[in-house]
Amino acid sequence: MKKQYVVIALLISGTVFSQATQDSLTSKSIEDVVIVASRKPTKISEIPGTVWVVQKEKIQQQAKSGVPIKEMLAILIPSMDIGPQGRTNYGQNMRGRSALVMIDGVSLNSIRSISRQLDAIDPFNIERIEVLSGASAIYGGNATGGIINIITKTPSRNGISGETELGARTGFMGSDDHDFRAAQSISGKGEKFFGRLGIAYQQNGGVYGADEKQLLTDITQTDLQYNQTIDILATGGYKFNNKHKITASLQYYNSKFNGDRSLYLGENLSAFTTKNASLLGMRDGFSSDKNVGTERYMGTVTYNGSDILGGQDLYVQFATRGEKLGFYPFPGSVKIPATTSYMSSSQQDTYYSGLKALLSKSWKGLNVTYGVDVDLEKFEGAQSVYDIAKTMSSGGLVNETKYSLGRYPTNHSQSYAGYVQTKYNILPKLQLNGGVRYQNINVKVDDFVGSQQQTQVAMGYGKSASAIPGGSSSYNVTLANAGLLYKFNEQHQAWGTFSQGVSLADPSKYYGIGNYNLNTVTGNWDVVSSINVQQQSLQAIKTNQFELGYRINKGGLRGQIAGFLSNSDKSIAVDKTTFQILVNDLKLRNMGIEAEISYTLNNGVYFGASGLLIKSEVDNKGEWIKQEIYNASPSKLVTYIGYNFKSWSFRFQSLQNFKLRDNINNEIDGYNTSDLMVGYRFNWGKFNLGIQNVFNTDYQTIWSKRSQVLYSSYGLPELFNYKGRGRTFNLSYTFDF
Repeated sequence: MKKQYVVIALLISGTVFSQATQDSLTSKSIEDVVIVASRKPTKISEIPGTVWVVQKEKIQQQAKSGVPIKEMLAILIPSMDIGPQGRTNYGQNMRGRSALVMIDGVSLNSIRSISRQLDAIDPFNIERIEVLSGASAIYGGNATGGIINIITKTPSRNGISGETELGARTGFMGSDDHDFRAAQSISGKGEKFFGRLGIAYQQNGGVYGADEKQLLTDITQTDLQYNQTIDILATGGYKFNNKHKITASLQYYNSKFNGDRSLYLGENLSAFTTKNASLLGMRDGFSSDKNVGTERYMGTVTYNGSDILGGQDLYVQFATRGEKLGFYPFPGSVKIPATTSYMSSSQQDTYYSGLKALLSKSWKGLNVTYGVDVDLEKFEGAQSVYDIAKTMSSGGLVNETKYSLGRYPTNHSQSYAGYVQTKYNILPKLQLNGGVRYQNINVKVDDFVGSQQQTQVAMGYGKSASAIPGGSSSYNVTLANAGLLYKFNEQHQAWGTFSQGVSLADPSKYYGIGNYNLNTVTGNWDVVSSINVQQQSLQAIKTNQFELGYRINKGGLRGQIAGFLSNSDKSIAVDKTTFQILVNDLKLRNMGIEAEISYTLNNGVYFGASGLLIKSEVDNKGEWIKQEIYNASPSKLVTYIGYNFKSWSFRFQSLQNFKLRDNINNEIDGYNTSDLMVGYRFNWGKFNLGIQNVFNTDYQTIWSKRSQVLYSSYGLPELFNYKGRGRTFNLSYTFDF
């Protein structure tokens, strides 16, 4: 058996090597080996697909210059959309579709599709990020756009070591326009044991646009103004010998609102009720007795064994995750029987546990990897309806819970999957890859009274309400992939692939909404009609992707380009009044090109460009029309130039978002932002200075334009007008010991 496959710790966690593999990689960059494409350590030159690796140095250069992780990924990953500047990564697609986000191989995506996967870890604790563009048949649901695998840090050298980081960020546009951060790690590594503890803390202030006006709080998905974040990550392991190892990690992440300034909606919520945008503003005095933010814990235990069970490599991982996601108070209207405005917010909790087992074996030119995945999940969604009198008198700033109600139906899901993936060298330069995954998904949805009717009954309009019936839904999906890779040599490869992915409709937003009538005799709200499990089962939406690509890595020249076409026979939409998820019998296709090329000179100068050119369309009665902008991805272009000289490093980067218009003339505007980064290393650490949005561009974020479409029924687009941050300065100091 080939020695390079002895390391099974890298199969999913990507964090631990056996000694044999470490020795084989000492002369190569770790960038050459990834696990995201085939769930086992594989050189990029052996992968028939588009793979990107963001190394620690690039991550830290961006992060220590003040670039948050969502914006960083948009700059460094060609296929990824420009991300929101708030808490959510809703709509931040890859190749126009949703992405699966993992930490050390553990999925952060849930069957309840809340988009906070990138509000999950501080860059201080990240070693590198591996990205596979496009649909994947071997990872299961919600990987139709691509896969992002965040690999966490472990000790890099023997003995005791650590890292200290201090930083501050400001735009000098207001007395509260400042962020502070501090981070510390301590690591130990011996012959048998290793361990690392990393703690990162950040407190944000207000955020201002290029016009020096404070940005409105994003009350849809929550933002990061006045936000406090703490990320604690502990990792450890024990190496029994060269063939057996166990590792474990535990993370606690808490990112929450920590301030008293937020959006004022006018006296008696008049900005909302009269659609008068001039009454909107930011004011002190905000309070809520419900947490606004993300709280998450995650634990993993991994066992790795090599040369067992007939010469196979074995990987077994158990993972558990719990997360509590709190949202901002949001205005709404309810009939009781007169139409009355009120404020409410939701609390959405997910509890996950999973088991993954994988075996791999090689025979000369053939390698077979096969395994099973078991995923168990529970979701609960609650709603706090706030005291109307205090809400009205404070313009939506003071929020005290009066009624604790249900927001979404509770659901339980179980997923059982098996897969096999093979690689065979047909000729010395021609490689055939193929595999299949079979997945069975069971979902149980509880009976649920519509949230609107719960609110009406709580406020005294009606005595009771009937429940929309729950039940169970079960469905299977089989996904396949096949690809040919032609290796001209280690520096040049070309490939062609076919791969299938699958999207799963969110049962909490698919079910639980119905039409009700009040029975004036009994005082009961009777269900007239609804979408429920018993009448309409859940279904998987399969995507077929075709891709042709080429890459080169020779001398100072690095490049990769791929053309892709993705087709689905159905598409997911959102009802803009009820925000219910809808599955339409409308075909969806994305086609485009993603690419990057860079060149490094011997004198330390480097330059490059990357981008995504994409077109997204749906089939409307035989005619292909543009997909709505709240789902579609705009094209983009990133250019950069840098210089590394002795103790100095410089980088200037420019991000161009291109205009996108849909079939009904909704439009995402084009804009350009640029960043400058300067670093200097001396004996006692390193200073980094970053200037984001150097030219102080005044622009509206992509998420803002999307939310104005999604919430168009509110008739107040100014409520969702979120501009990008203006020119911002970041200074950080890092000391390694």
